[in-house]
Amino acid sequence: MARIAVLGGTGYAGRHIVAEAVQRGHTVLSVARTLPADRVEGATYLEGTLLDVPSLVAELEGVDVVVSAIAPRGDMQGLYRPNLAALNAVLPESVRLGVVGGAGGSLVAPGGPRVVDSGFPEEFKAEALEAIGVLEDLQADRSGRDWFFVHPAGGFGAFNPGERTGSYRVGGDVIVTDAEGESFISGPDFAIAILDEIENPRHVRQRFTVGY
Repeated sequence: MARIAVLGGTGYAGRHIVAEAVQRGHTVLSVARTLPADRVEGATYLEGTLLDVPSLVAELEGVDVVVSAIAPRGDMQGLYRPNLAALNAVLPESVRLGVVGGAGGSLVAPGGPRVVDSGFPEEFKAEALEAIGVLEDLQADRSGRDWFFVHPAGGFGAFNPGERTGSYRVGGDVIVTDAEGESFISGPDFAIAILDEIENPRHVRQRFTVGY
């Protein structure tokens, strides 16, 4: 069993990852700016923020995996990318970093273009591009630190929660769509994909896409 910390553990993606990790018997830390009233039994909840990297590092002592499920919006916009890079640089080399990105950075088809460059909603472009910047930083890193980066399907979020089916499909760089061309993954099934990757790493220093 691993000791897993989920940054943004009270958000949509984060709370599903926390719940799945606890269900599988892992030791789970949920880190967010405020402590939620509704908690997953068996998880430990800590107040912390990526805007204060030194304090956050102290809270993460002893973890095996750090999953960032933080959205680069609001006061995090423009600060998420450099602060996550700063955190990754000071974590012990044995710690694996997982990042929940957005659908915008995945490709429409092999070789491109990116989803964000193909009629993407203007109001979400800034956070999509910042998440892409995080991926670019990880890909440019030559330290040998392990990481994985996950693009969910286009229809992923609290606006379209779905149900747990226990199934999903993994793609490479290309967004996952079904036979009708729809791109969707529920919160619980996305969390299954994240925990499967943590328990059986198949994308070492790579990105991948998830959908039905």
